[in-house]
Amino acid sequence: MKNVTARQSNPFGFSPPCEPFVAGYGDVNADFHVIGDHPGVHGGAESGYPFTEFDASERLQRALAEGGLLAETGAPPVVEKTYFSYLYPCVPEGVPSAQDYADLENIFDSEIRAITAHVLLPVGERATRHVFANMTARPPEEVDLDAQHATEIPGSGWLVVPLKDPAQWSGEDERALVEALVELRQRDYVRRADLGRFLPDDDPYMVR
Repeated sequence: MKNVTARQSNPFGFSPPCEPFVAGYGDVNADFHVIGDHPGVHGGAESGYPFTEFDASERLQRALAEGGLLAETGAPPVVEKTYFSYLYPCVPEGVPSAQDYADLENIFDSEIRAITAHVLLPVGERATRHVFANMTARPPEEVDLDAQHATEIPGSGWLVVPLKDPAQWSGEDERALVEALVELRQRDYVRRADLGRFLPDDDPYMVR
């Protein structure tokens, strides 16, 4: 099922209980969902767009463009079947607490399920821990971004490709992401399950 809206910034009209905040941005029918921590870590407090303003976020955009997920970098970028959002969209004063993240978790989870991308790209340890805990069978304690950066991890209806924070990338980390995205886009990355075994006939019934 496709979402029908021309809006790219906050397409579902989510309203977190804070001002200012950085809403999700991109293609609502995205195949790829890039998930960051919060605007204080990954940028956007001034522009209003996730993963902008900071040198590290611009580096991520360039790698995504080279890998085929963006047509142009910028604030905002020109997306190609890609969506960006944050676990905690509020522009924080200092470091958000565990309770702050918990208070807004329902907004993030509603957004990720509304987008229904096939590939999740959590950026940094906190985003990856959340995705492991809620979208895969792996416990969050198994996050090891030095080993897992730009690798494929099967999830519960998603394919997960964790990313080190681009502020910590080496040139090798950047190349690894570009190569992984190019290779991924050349094959079928759609995650479906066959529920036909529960039906009386032999026809497959494929769902997300």
